[in-house]
Amino acid sequence: MKRRSLSGQVFFYFSIVIVLSLASVGIVSYVQSSRALDHQVEQYMDQMIDNAAYQTDIYLQTYELLSNSFSSNSDVRAFFEIGKEDVYEYYYYSDQIRTFASKSVQSIITLYKQLNAIYVVGQQGRSVIYDNQNFLSLDASLLPEKYDFLMKSAPDNNKIVLLNTSIRPEDQGTVVTMVRKVRGASYDRNRGLVAIEFKLQELAKIWDRVNIGKDGYFFIMDDNGNSIYHPPNFQPDEAMFKEISTHISDSENKVFTTKYQGENRMFVARKSDYSNWRLVVSMPLDELRKPISTIRTVTLVVGLVTLILALLLASRFGRSIVAPIRELKESMRETEKGNWKHLDENGRTDELGGLIHSYNLMVTRLSEMIDKVYAAELEQQKGALQIQEAELERHRAEFQTLQLQINPHFLYNTLETINCYAIVQDSHEITEMVEAMAFMLRYSIQTNLEEITIANELNHVRNYLIILQHRIDREFEIDVIIPPSLLLEKMVRLTLQPIIENSFQHAFPNGIEAHHTISIDAHKGDGLFKVIVEDNGVGIAPDRLRQLQEQLMLNRLAEEETQSGYYRRGGIGLMNVHRRIQMVFGEQYGLSVESELGKGSRFILTMPDKPNKRSI
Repeated sequence: MKRRSLSGQVFFYFSIVIVLSLASVGIVSYVQSSRALDHQVEQYMDQMIDNAAYQTDIYLQTYELLSNSFSSNSDVRAFFEIGKEDVYEYYYYSDQIRTFASKSVQSIITLYKQLNAIYVVGQQGRSVIYDNQNFLSLDASLLPEKYDFLMKSAPDNNKIVLLNTSIRPEDQGTVVTMVRKVRGASYDRNRGLVAIEFKLQELAKIWDRVNIGKDGYFFIMDDNGNSIYHPPNFQPDEAMFKEISTHISDSENKVFTTKYQGENRMFVARKSDYSNWRLVVSMPLDELRKPISTIRTVTLVVGLVTLILALLLASRFGRSIVAPIRELKESMRETEKGNWKHLDENGRTDELGGLIHSYNLMVTRLSEMIDKVYAAELEQQKGALQIQEAELERHRAEFQTLQLQINPHFLYNTLETINCYAIVQDSHEITEMVEAMAFMLRYSIQTNLEEITIANELNHVRNYLIILQHRIDREFEIDVIIPPSLLLEKMVRLTLQPIIENSFQHAFPNGIEAHHTISIDAHKGDGLFKVIVEDNGVGIAPDRLRQLQEQLMLNRLAEEETQSGYYRRGGIGLMNVHRRIQMVFGEQYGLSVESELGKGSRFILTMPDKPNKRSI
């Protein structure tokens, strides 16, 4: 997984916080503003249509008053009681009605200037018609048809009803007729009707004062869903009126949205309690929600500008934090390489300034401490070298001392024997002894701790036996049972011959007999290489053996003489061999002795299987 830089993380998380904050504020603000504006629009349209309905009801109530005056007029009631063929009564009462109509209308002509016609029709077929200026005579065949329609449409309780019809065909669709049934003079039953026609164009002026926008319109429907009025630029079809009717109840206002002619529109409808008309206002949703769109656009623009500025500030803020940290990181890398680099604090007093100050203080103290450690280490190494040099000199002196402690009696006796031979006779034995002696001396005087092979040590033992045979005037052979594969194994110089000499001196104190034997063996195992010298001599007494083993364990040179005399005669040689091996291979190696009185002794030289010579 790819690791993101600290500045990237700061910028990323700042971006998330900023985007979430702006998005939350923007969305919540937009949603709440949209809801508030929608509610305000609905309230505005509801108030607007309530006002229009109120003005319309007042307008209609004015005509109702006029209708009441005609319905309660005694001449009108008497007109409904005349016979169908009674010409005189018709003329008299129609004249009275005309006079009453002229006086009623002319007195309030400014109020009723949108009046289209007033007509009184009886069930006997007699009628009086006034068109706001003149009294008309219409085709008698039209009256029965209109009369039947109007009588069926008007309620029997003498309440008014508003109809989208006209007594004259040319006025159809441009006027509204207010109809009421009227009882006759005897009040027994309804004998006729009074109808007042008024122009919708004049009524529409009330609704035109309502601000419904450029693409809004206002229309009126009756109880049956038929159009009573609609503006000229709006031509609703029956499907439209049917859909609107399905959304409007009889007892409440209704706000709904639907799609009409490919445009989403809001409809607000109200049923007039007076006229039972349904007044409907329609406006496009886009126009209604234009403020919301403006809010959305402004919110988006302001949000984007704010986001860009916030991201720029976040990026700058991230760099201001990360830059000192990066510089501190690079300085730490240099510090790892041993380059003590101090950072410029630039007068910072914040947490990063404190961190840089602490880093500079740490670098200063580390530099001082490391200098002190280096100086102490140099002094310590210098002292250690001096101690090692002194120890090396001591070991060299000790080693040389060990070599110089070889028992000189053998050399003196040998020289004396050679001298005797030289005086008594001229013999080849002298030559043989001299050559063997020369080899031994040459081999012995080498004072370094160079590792040599078993074969070299065996050759040194052979030269020793040559000289010994001439001294004792008797041949003696040592049994060498070392496997040939081990003859080239490494061991320490001058360790095998002193043990052989010790055996001749102490194992056979009464002289060498034919049954006496000395054997040399070697083997490997458990990471050790062992050379074993074994004889069948008199052995070592337990007390003497214990003293010898203790001396070997203490790693002490046998410099002092003891009452036993054992060390005077052989202990020095054994301790020299033991010490030689330890000085070459380590303290865990050396010489060990096993012996049983009367049965012989066993000397074991223990060395590592794969020797790693010490540096001396």
